[in-house]
Amino acid sequence: MSESNALVIGASQGIGLGFVQHLLQRPHIQTIYATYRSQDSAVGLLTLAAQYPERVSCIAVDITQETQIADCCNQIQSEGVLLYWVINCVGILHEGDLQPEKGLRQLNAEQLTRYFQVNSIGAALWAKHLLPLLKHDHPSIFATISAKIGSIGDNHLGGWYGYRASKAALNMLMRTTSIEYRRRSPQTIVVTLHPGTTDTKLSKPFQRNVPPEKLFSVDRTVTQLLTVLDGLGKEDSGQFFSWDGSLLPW
Repeated sequence: MSESNALVIGASQGIGLGFVQHLLQRPHIQTIYATYRSQDSAVGLLTLAAQYPERVSCIAVDITQETQIADCCNQIQSEGVLLYWVINCVGILHEGDLQPEKGLRQLNAEQLTRYFQVNSIGAALWAKHLLPLLKHDHPSIFATISAKIGSIGDNHLGGWYGYRASKAALNMLMRTTSIEYRRRSPQTIVVTLHPGTTDTKLSKPFQRNVPPEKLFSVDRTVTQLLTVLDGLGKEDSGQFFSWDGSLLPW
């Protein structure tokens, strides 16, 4: 395979950092651009970049700020680089006072807005600004980490209103993106991915009821998701895949 370049969005820790580590093992991937929100939470990523200065390029981006997304894409474009892999790993389930709601009485507009800003809107803005970098004659992938809990058809338990709704919105935004990309960037495959429950900071408070065999290490999750991505064809664009390659209901 000829040399290619990748962008991992939200690479400071967890699954995002795992993708950077795995993509470094693929010699044909020349440069890996990796975004992070703050230096304090990106120590592992910045250390990795220092070890591989010729291959890992770190860029600070807050996914809730469109100007920063645009600046990142413009920086990559100014280097004359085309992207073949884009993997968006940004997501929020809890932070500070923001916690998954158990019932309607816990809903408030500010927290719902935060869920949508991070989990839904940011991915669509990336799709908007990434188009020139993905629009070329070679096959490319734009994958976003979603969650099975965002499936409306699979919702039998209720609760977690903001997280569920923001992931459902993410799925719709990416499905719609895939239709436009089919016209404007026909070589690009756009998918959303359910990684399974992974042993990360995001899932830590909720792991108590997860059977050990269903709690994946970051390494296992990334390995499984890369297998899915490696097997994609153009006909798969616009789909929602689980970690084992099966299609999930919307």
